[in-house]
Amino acid sequence: MDRLRQRALEVLTTLAPAVMDLGRRFQDAGHELALVGGPVRDAFLGRVSADLDFTTSATPDQTERILAAWGHTHWDIGREFGTIGAMRHGPDGVPDTVVEITTYRSDVYDPTSRKPEVAFGSTLEGDLSRRDFTVNAMAIRLPDLVFVDPFDGLSDLAARLLRTPVAATQSFDDDPLRMMRAARFTAQLGFRVVPEVAEALVAMADRITIVSAERIRDELTKTLLAANPRPGLEVLVDSGLADHVLPELSGMRLEIDEHHRHKDVYEHSLTVLDQAIGMETDADGPVPRPDLVLRLAALLHDCGKPATRRLEPGGTVSFHHHEVVGAKLAARRLKALRYEKATVQAVARLIELHLRFHGYGEAGWSDSAVRRYVTDAGPLLERLHRLTRSDCTTRNQRKADRLSFAYDDLEARIADLRERESLAAIRPDLDGRRIMEILGIPAGPTVGKAYAFLLELRMEQGPLDEEQATAALLAWWADQPH
Repeated sequence: MDRLRQRALEVLTTLAPAVMDLGRRFQDAGHELALVGGPVRDAFLGRVSADLDFTTSATPDQTERILAAWGHTHWDIGREFGTIGAMRHGPDGVPDTVVEITTYRSDVYDPTSRKPEVAFGSTLEGDLSRRDFTVNAMAIRLPDLVFVDPFDGLSDLAARLLRTPVAATQSFDDDPLRMMRAARFTAQLGFRVVPEVAEALVAMADRITIVSAERIRDELTKTLLAANPRPGLEVLVDSGLADHVLPELSGMRLEIDEHHRHKDVYEHSLTVLDQAIGMETDADGPVPRPDLVLRLAALLHDCGKPATRRLEPGGTVSFHHHEVVGAKLAARRLKALRYEKATVQAVARLIELHLRFHGYGEAGWSDSAVRRYVTDAGPLLERLHRLTRSDCTTRNQRKADRLSFAYDDLEARIADLRERESLAAIRPDLDGRRIMEILGIPAGPTVGKAYAFLLELRMEQGPLDEEQATAALLAWWADQPH
């Protein structure tokens, strides 16, 4: 505990002078101001938080007047929720100070509504009681830096526990999104939920259905982008929350994979996610961590198995075309969660392609097959490399080495073809203008058909010079009905 306090003191002494000035302004106006939530928690963890959240006894109008005099600009984030924001420029070389200040409040959900009803409060302790977990229900009063911890959040922080300030069922009933935050903080902070919270998660899981898809998506994304998402995802599945927000994940628990090397497809998928994360790169690499598309694809790559599971003669299990079915299921779920179109399409495409490599080591591929692999993956190629490698979770070291060596060989061939053929931008050897000139035809569907023929030829034979491409085009044209 003493070590935690020392860490917090070191971090809090680095608070910008502008923040301390803001505290004095509120105090001089007869109002309370306190730094609250994540920034206080992070201070005890020895981390400086980029987001500074405050709570105050002042009304939104009173807060706005003080911020207008303090900052260089201010804005109305959500007056109905009591929140006003502001920014004050620092001196040369010092970053701007951005703050959000919310009037003491309590949020209560109507059982039939997706939106919280807001009631403003009158005390800091009352405001802290409406926070999601005790580790986020600590505050520092400004400008005197007085620590306020009415629910012993510091002890829970030291023990790395997630406990609610009030009864967990009441807390989750008031704001069901807190259940998603339990999973997120488990992933981000490495904390574990106490038994009372775990029981309430199970009992209240269906309450999450009143929360908007966008808010659920944001919490799921934060969980997935954590350094270690697995514990958070396990909270979602074990509690039953995943049945409502990501049923494709929990639906994989009972599907034994065809290799019988894992407890079930669910465990295999979590392992693939772990391995994919380990293959992300630094900021200057091809797949900078954390990569949401890769992580979603790794987590959901086998979500089509439950729907395609078949018991074959001899007792074996097959999942034919599960990659195609899985791509459709993943796209449908991500759309329902309001992920942006580009993310949905990229994840679905990776899932659809994740089995394409299988068989390369045994049968070998022609240059044409390698070109198609690269072209079909397009800008997702580097992610596909990592997803394919991560999908090997066998404990048979010889088999694992064989698959790894085979993929090494494929990547080497891709590099060789890329160097020789500008593989990253495969296109026909004649463009549309030249096709029209050679055939003497106007723009129209026939040009598109000729273009498709030349692209197929490029895939099969590699680059052609203009004379060869022209001869091939004329031969094709001679066979066409006129």
